[in-house]
Amino acid sequence: MTEPLADHFSAAACDYDRFRPRYPASLFDYLASLVAERDLAWDCATGTGQAAAPLAARFRRVVASDASFAQITQTSRLPGVNFFVARAERVPLRDDCASLVTVGQALHWFDRAAFFSEAKRILRPDGILSAWTYNLCTVNSDVDGVVKGFYRDIVGTYWPSERSLVEDSYDGIVFPFTSTASVTMEMSARWTAEELLTYLGTWSAVKRYRDARHEDPVDSIRAKLREAWGAVDRRSVSWPLSIRTARH
Repeated sequence: MTEPLADHFSAAACDYDRFRPRYPASLFDYLASLVAERDLAWDCATGTGQAAAPLAARFRRVVASDASFAQITQTSRLPGVNFFVARAERVPLRDDCASLVTVGQALHWFDRAAFFSEAKRILRPDGILSAWTYNLCTVNSDVDGVVKGFYRDIVGTYWPSERSLVEDSYDGIVFPFTSTASVTMEMSARWTAEELLTYLGTWSAVKRYRDARHEDPVDSIRAKLREAWGAVDRRSVSWPLSIRTARH
């Protein structure tokens, strides 16, 4: 029996949509190159649809699901994309219908045995399941020191246990499929200090901290991060993106 879903992101759905990094086009070019047919892709745990739009540019149809109604309401209408609310472990899709199943920064939250079974049911023979994750961003040594201290020392005890899978780049997750591969890419953005602070506020550990202590931990580093940022308006922010793929 599937456990009740822990909802870490609905309350910050708007900020999640605006202040989460965007995936590179090269990721979706790579995934599209792995499949023989580009008829249907299922983007599972779509959040606010960050992967759905680039998938729709490469597949004839995309279905994009998320367990959070609040996240789905933040999505934009996209030609060729059908958004709906459903848990990853059980979706109203027919057997053998999708060439590609994608999961961006969410596999660690799932009942993975149930999800893998559902993905196998939905994937066509020789179809691809891809799940990717990213860990801490980097800017420069001064800013990175503030972010790492915040991650470890301020909100560290509020991270759900599943976070360890992200820190391990999903290497510890066994995909029960025919063959698997790992690829690394990079995400990047040009952000202000305030945009980086808002991004930190979308972390699941920050939500748990706020719920437990009724205060915002981001406020405790705001001045320090602005000082580390310096007088430059925008800086390059990058994240290592770890992609796991498996063939049905």
